[in-house]
Amino acid sequence: MKIAYFDTIAGVSGDMTLAAFIDAGVPVDALAKIASSLDLPGVELEVGRCVRNGISAVKLDVVVSQQKHYHRHLADILGMIGESDLPPAVKETAGAIFTEVARAEAKVHDTTVEKIHFHEVGAIDSIVDIVGAAVCLDHLKIGRVYSSPVRLGSGGFIDAAHGRLPLPGPAAAEILKNYPTVLTDIPYELTTPTGAAIIKALSGGVLSAERMRVERIGYGAGSRELKEVPNLLRIMVGEIEAAGEGDDAELLETNIDDMNPELYPYIMEKALAEGALDVWLTPVIMKKGRPGIVLSVLAPKERRAALMRLVMAETTTLGVRIQPVTRKKAGRESVEVSTSFGKVLGKKINFEGEERIAVEFEEGKRIAMEQKIPLVEVYRRLNAEFSSKSRKNR
Repeated sequence: MKIAYFDTIAGVSGDMTLAAFIDAGVPVDALAKIASSLDLPGVELEVGRCVRNGISAVKLDVVVSQQKHYHRHLADILGMIGESDLPPAVKETAGAIFTEVARAEAKVHDTTVEKIHFHEVGAIDSIVDIVGAAVCLDHLKIGRVYSSPVRLGSGGFIDAAHGRLPLPGPAAAEILKNYPTVLTDIPYELTTPTGAAIIKALSGGVLSAERMRVERIGYGAGSRELKEVPNLLRIMVGEIEAAGEGDDAELLETNIDDMNPELYPYIMEKALAEGALDVWLTPVIMKKGRPGIVLSVLAPKERRAALMRLVMAETTTLGVRIQPVTRKKAGRESVEVSTSFGKVLGKKINFEGEERIAVEFEEGKRIAMEQKIPLVEVYRRLNAEFSSKSRKNR
């Protein structure tokens, strides 16, 4: 399956997304038709090249000469998209992105999805950005989207229709709840609501050590120069390894009997953020009858040095054992399943031709909290429905 991997070097926005896809080979003409398809007059795409920290990138601006200050509702925007001559897949993708924004805005402003009206994201340039992202995915025949943890700015403010807002912006932060993020100390809006919604609505998750055959790479530039990082979004287009293939890794282990146990969750979190494939703790009895812990870190070979440094710096250990290991992996992909609870995100697992769908914990937790029923009951019902669907698909 062809995928697009969003490497959020300096966050993600709508215009950076289109620019990166253009750099990856999407023709500008495919995007220039959006305005006429949506009956949006006075819209032009200005496309050029720039350099960020020595890296050549595409810079895109949506120029609107006849824009009025519309306060559009979600139904207005979905109606505009639905009545256009855009392909069905583009309409569906764009609708999913706008719906993510509507949910977040409704939560932030304590109203409903039906009543929320868009300001910035209802503007013509943002409509072009979101529909344009859908057009790019359709043009390149992308079957799945993945990303790095999304980088967010903090410590600063942005001016919006509702006044001055803190960073990360409330809408972007709400959209990315339960999605991996990195909170930087860069005081600018790295990730916009549009960019956040593109990731949240379409992404199957974060890639870490999966093998990918890259076919195209595109860089999209942000507007300002940043001293901390290159102001770029990188999109890689390619193929993920086939289901059931294996890979090589290394197991880093150390025995510890003299460390405050409160530190272990922190170390495990840092190891995962540093690229560990997995981290776990095993209680053991050590010499002189002392209770201890074996800290185990499963590491890609290329991350060994960084994870070694982390373990040595963050624990009381004096040394680490290293063992080569080979993994045999089942294929995994996120799927949306119709259930008695509505649309639910599950995880399709394929190993040697056998498929099953598993419940994603965050989805089960969300349903349990919304429906006010025990989580174990949610799991029981979803597992039964997923199992039934798997049997029907055989």
